Amino acid sequence: MINSIIVVALVVVLWALFAARLHEWRIAAPVLVVFAGIAMGFGARNSIAETLNTQVALRIVEIILAVLLFVDATEVRGGLLGRDPKSALRMLFVALPLSLGMAVALGAWLLPGASWAVLLVIACVVVPTDFAPAATIVRDERIPARVRDLLTVESGYNDGIVSPVFLAALVLAGDHTHATSVTAALQTAVPSAVKAVLAGLAIGFALALAMNAAERRQFSTEQSQRIALVAAPLLSYAVSVAVHGNGFVAAFVCGLVVNAVRRSPVFHRELELLDDIGFLLTVGMWFVFGSVTVYAIAEGPDWRMLLFCLAALTVVRIVPVLAATIGSRFSRGERLLLGVLGPRGTTSIVFGLLAFNVLGIDDGVMVVSAMAITVLGSIVLHGIGGPAASFTQAVRAER
Repeated sequence: MINSIIVVALVVVLWALFAARLHEWRIAAPVLVVFAGIAMGFGARNSIAETLNTQVALRIVEIILAVLLFVDATEVRGGLLGRDPKSALRMLFVALPLSLGMAVALGAWLLPGASWAVLLVIACVVVPTDFAPAATIVRDERIPARVRDLLTVESGYNDGIVSPVFLAALVLAGDHTHATSVTAALQTAVPSAVKAVLAGLAIGFALALAMNAAERRQFSTEQSQRIALVAAPLLSYAVSVAVHGNGFVAAFVCGLVVNAVRRSPVFHRELELLDDIGFLLTVGMWFVFGSVTVYAIAEGPDWRMLLFCLAALTVVRIVPVLAATIGSRFSRGERLLLGVLGPRGTTSIVFGLLAFNVLGIDDGVMVVSAMAITVLGSIVLHGIGGPAASFTQAVRAER
């Protein structure tokens, strides 16, 4: 443990010292940490599974996801669904479900022996997008602004939308739950989600209104407001779990409400501390990912798993996005760009680790293998930024 802390701290310091130059080379901090995690994983391969398969590890991963979901929810600008609500709805409620369905169908063909519930878990792991390993994409001015805006909204919302589906699939697939039907899963998941939404709404409104009032009356300081926002995802998660609700959904809804209700000219500055904490948590998860990757693919992945993960990064995203954006205001080149630019990252890692903790060893290893290969493939495909440049040129040429 101490050695891991030393390695992570050193990598973070080195990244911080050369961040500007690494940004020019399109190398994100998570990419560096992954290699460090892989190196450490070779030395601790035999103890990785035992360490992850504990209640403490499960709770840590859950809290990290709650914080990241809250951060994602507060990053959307220009309204609840961004500057183009219709396109956002197309991406979130047409393209995303289609991608999940395609991933399950493809898994049934390429991963025989896995139950449909496990396949749905895998789909929830490999489908959501996250720009942690390819953050330069949403800042690359060569990409049309409306494409970047829509990608930001999608990335902020898709993990919050997928998490209830993911947890319901775990109820069906997990050895610890003994749920044997869709009805049993819904009986567990639906009340949990309802409680979570109510908890997130109540805490989000109460916190945002209290922060507004405290600022008007000069009861608080900028530092104290920043700390309140750090406590928000922890509070919403804990309250929801205490009443047997979905802590992830509660944190996500709380973030949405705070983002909509908080009225302050310095709100974005107030989020900086939480953003930094989220960044450090993300770095930690990428280190764990590097170590888990060694464990997950130690025996060599099956060719069918490799093909499944390649498809998850390409056709499983591109085809639904193209279908969902038919008749939209985006040009053909921009629609293709939306489909191509779908990196996988922290959300996939966290979902994969949660599944590994809940599922039996065989199913757990299958899910983690799919997660590891998909995220590694995404680093190769999206991390360098080559696709963005080439497809942007195609979009401009089309105009």
